[in-house]
Amino acid sequence: MKIVIDARESGTSTGRYIDKLIENLHILKPEHEFVILTKSHRLDYVRQIAAEFTVVESNFKEFTFAEQLGFKKQIESLGADLVHFGMVQQPVLYRGRVVTTMHDLTTVRFKNPAKNPIVYGIKQQVYKWVNKRVAHKSQAILVATQYVKDDVVKFTGINPEKVTVTYESADPIMAAPESMPNLENKKFIMYLGRPTPHKNLERLVQAFAIIKKSHPDMFLVLAGKKDFNYNRIEKSVQKANINDVIFTDFISEGQLRWLYENTAAYVFPSLSEGFGLPGLEAMAHKSPVVSSNATCLPEVYRDAALYFDPLSVDDMAAKITEVIDSPALRQKLISAGTALLPHYSWRKMAEETLTVYEKTIV
Repeated sequence: MKIVIDARESGTSTGRYIDKLIENLHILKPEHEFVILTKSHRLDYVRQIAAEFTVVESNFKEFTFAEQLGFKKQIESLGADLVHFGMVQQPVLYRGRVVTTMHDLTTVRFKNPAKNPIVYGIKQQVYKWVNKRVAHKSQAILVATQYVKDDVVKFTGINPEKVTVTYESADPIMAAPESMPNLENKKFIMYLGRPTPHKNLERLVQAFAIIKKSHPDMFLVLAGKKDFNYNRIEKSVQKANINDVIFTDFISEGQLRWLYENTAAYVFPSLSEGFGLPGLEAMAHKSPVVSSNATCLPEVYRDAALYFDPLSVDDMAAKITEVIDSPALRQKLISAGTALLPHYSWRKMAEETLTVYEKTIV
């Protein structure tokens, strides 16, 4: 059978999933013909990880008329038996057999201060409709956690039997650790990721201000490329006169590995996640993880994290303090994280996805 995979998100944070899926499907050497659609700047990378798959350029931007018309026409020209869209954004009028990965419903529920509120509000309503339309028209839905499965079923009203949970995974960073001179020989806690409102960084900063009272030598590292929302948070930190909050901007893989390996705790304060990959990645580098107890995070991290109420600044500060003050608790969390990691496998995820393809094609 000819299976087309939409990999236009390759190379982004969300695209880590589709990249790992393609790489591991290729390792499985399935007896099907695979065609991968990706943007021009990712062609060489995808050909490198999947040399025996056909890789085709597709630069249609998500949420555009070009996606709805031009991308639909491109897919139809390929004569696919099945198309796997790695995200909800897709030609909604495409009538062929479809498997869709729905990562979560966070965008349905949270605003983004970086966007025009009126325009974003309209787009959000369209996005809600797209989620429901895609869920009903797809022959199968893939999600990363049981939490997301239950959420999608409730939101869209589809049959739960259409939805398959395929857990994601995390890999240790292979680049050599690269120290950050402004943090050498200093104690710090860290967060990695985007600064959008559901990530709850404002409360993390407030919790850090409480921690500073008993740990005046502690730093908070917020790692991630600066954008409107990071700049907004940085201004609020300056206005509140909270010291020792470091906004790294973009960092290399080696610098990220060094941060993971030297942090007193990796903190994940999020209000909504579909899987929570950064926490697992932190565990792969023996960071003790202190996490929000929201949405899917306890399902994924199990007993390998210490949990707090993400709406309570005091609880967040107390749990972080508990970890950084107790070597025994730190070691317990590190050991639990090491034991947890083998339960997640990109290879297993690819095998389960291939099974869904084959059931859908029959």
